[in-house]
This record gives sequence, C-alpha cells and structure tokens, in this order.
Amino acid sequence: MYIEGRIDDFLDKLASSSPEPGGGSASALAAAIGAALVSMVANLTVGKEKYADVQDKIAELADASEGVRAKLQELVQKDTEVYGVLAGAFKMPRETEDEKSARNDAVQAACKEATMVPYAIAEQCLEVARLSELAADIGNVNAVSDAGCAVLLAEACAQCAALNVKINLGSIKDEAFNMEKWSGIQDILARSLTLKDKVVKVTYQKLG
Repeated sequence: MYIEGRIDDFLDKLASSSPEPGGGSASALAAAIGAALVSMVANLTVGKEKYADVQDKIAELADASEGVRAKLQELVQKDTEVYGVLAGAFKMPRETEDEKSARNDAVQAACKEATMVPYAIAEQCLEVARLSELAADIGNVNAVSDAGCAVLLAEACAQCAALNVKINLGSIKDEAFNMEKWSGIQDILARSLTLKDKVVKVTYQKLG
C-alpha cells in the first residue's frame, strides 16, 4: 500500500508513465496532510492554560481530524484500486454481441465506482476545510498559520477531486447519476471555497 511506503517511492511512481497513482490519489494524500495540520493545531492547544475554556472542543477537533485523515489515507489506495477494476473491464472480450453487452455493463459499473472514489475524496476535503475553520478560531494562535495551510490544501484538493469526478462522468451514460454527482460536487466546491476565504482571512488577521 502506498500510504505505508516511502514518500519518494510514491512520488517516483506518480511521476512515471504508470497510469496509477494519479490525481485522485495525489489529492487524497495532500488533503490528508491538511487534516494532519488540523490535528497539529489541536495538539498544540491541548493542555494549554490559555485555552482552558476550549479544551473539550479541542479534544473533539483532534478526534475528528484524525478520523478524516484515516479516511483520506484509505482513499489514496482506493483510487488506485478502482483504476485496476476499470482497466480490467476494458480488457474484456467483445467478439460477440453478448460479450459486447457484458463488457459495456462492466465498464459502466467500473466508471461509476471510479467516480465515487474522487467524490468521496472531495467530501473529506470539505470536512478538512470545516475543521480548519474551528482550528483557526479556537486553536493555539501560534499555530494559526497551519490552520490556514490546512484549508488551502483542502480547497485545492477538492478542486482536484472534482476534475477526477468530471473526467469519469464523461464515460457514463446514466444521465441521472451524472447530474446527481456533478450537482453534489458543485455544492462541495462552493462550500469549500467559502470556508477557504473565511479561514484565510482569519489567519491573516491573527497573524497581524
């Protein structure tokens, strides 16, 4: 699994001509880094007398950010696995009409699965952005720049995940599915952008 390997090995494979890992895995990894930064802000606030009145919220923030980080780490690998399923579907025989039909059904199912992984990444990116807002608001002011970095990563990675959703939707014939997922992505992007602008503003205000 990539997440258990070396960073340089992942980057070398990413830079190679291999079709995986790709943008989906890269965005999941970068968003996981954003989640880790939120955890960092929380852990730098735990036990600080200056922040005694927010200790319960900070503990909840740390738990939430670690939960999101775990999900994103799983999605780094999951994105590579769904590509394998899709590649396998494209290699299915198509000599007879029955084979063509079976192959088409498999490709369509695999494309939907390949869409849902970056969609899930985008959802988790939004959660990182949401948690970044709380980190910036109540976290240790000496680490507020890290909350700002977290939200910037989250919003950028949501955009990256959206691109990966869009490219897969282009191969799916189920228009209802396409409309539902693209509408959902547009909502995620809008909310992520709003949070990014708000948290960056707060970050710079606290930096003075």
